Amino acid sequence: MSSYLLECCVDSVDSALLAEKGGADRLELCSNLIIGGTTPTLALYHRIRMHSDIRIHALIRPRFGDFLYSEEEFQVILEEVRQFRQAGAEGVVIGCLTPEGSLHMEYMKKLMDAAGGMSVTLHRAFDMCRDPFEALEQSKELGVNTILTSGQAPSCLEGIKLLKKLQQKAGTNLTILAGAGINADAVKILLAETDLTAYHMSGKRILESGMQFRNPQVSMGIPGMSEYEIWQTDENAVRTVRRLLDTAN
Repeated sequence: MSSYLLECCVDSVDSALLAEKGGADRLELCSNLIIGGTTPTLALYHRIRMHSDIRIHALIRPRFGDFLYSEEEFQVILEEVRQFRQAGAEGVVIGCLTPEGSLHMEYMKKLMDAAGGMSVTLHRAFDMCRDPFEALEQSKELGVNTILTSGQAPSCLEGIKLLKKLQQKAGTNLTILAGAGINADAVKILLAETDLTAYHMSGKRILESGMQFRNPQVSMGIPGMSEYEIWQTDENAVRTVRRLLDTAN
């Protein structure tokens, strides 16, 4: 068994199964990857479970945008953590901030309680924190298992200096999961220059829609974004990273 963990973020059944075939150890399951991911439906979770027993961590994010949540939004997040726990998900991926850019400890403690025995990942809300080292220590206090981070940079390679420092300070009970721009080229550099052992990738490819009739006058989503492109995990991209990690192992 490899000592390196490979997680793939997916938002469809097809992507989930392709990620598993490519060698992913676990999935971060979400909806709407194109906007950074939001909470997936339980129906999607159950459908994947019909086909696979791969470890699933559910992203709990009620909307696009920042991580400053109203009380009503927080109550939705709290209930969704409970629902995915009851459904049998192995983990949840969460994060709430204060207006000042720190972890919202009151909210986070309640979410940790709701998660019970599930693994908990602090998502890239961490990258929006004012002080990453304060957030790291708060995560330890909370009992968070994993921090998903790019090193507070647009990509993991741009954030490599902070990633190295975070890895050094994480200790034995907290995993630093490198994300944003993870592909074969990035992993080669990270393996050579850091002690990171966990990697998070989408490995997406863009498929052309099967629609033959296309109405050019109507847009159903974000202006300027094609209605006729579908994001899907590329099994070969995942497999290439898996082989690099296994070789390094």
